[in-house]
Amino acid sequence: MPVYEYRCQNEHEFEAEQSIKDAPIRKCTTCGEPCKRLISATSFHLKGSGWYRDGYSYSSGQKKTSRDKKSR
Repeated sequence: MPVYEYRCQNEHEFEAEQSIKDAPIRKCTTCGEPCKRLISATSFHLKGSGWYRDGYSYSSGQKKTSRDKKSR
């Protein structure tokens, strides 16, 4: 289940474990003031060969992989 971060108007921050289908929390758990869900960094990373971060893309400037070099 995802963990969401929230911040209220009084700068209190808290986390809540909620289902994706759950409505966002509207009031701070500390002071009761209105709060908003924050956008935070994810821990999801694409790793391994074939991903853009590794230099492989479908553009005209495509890097050649070791597999391409062997087939020629």
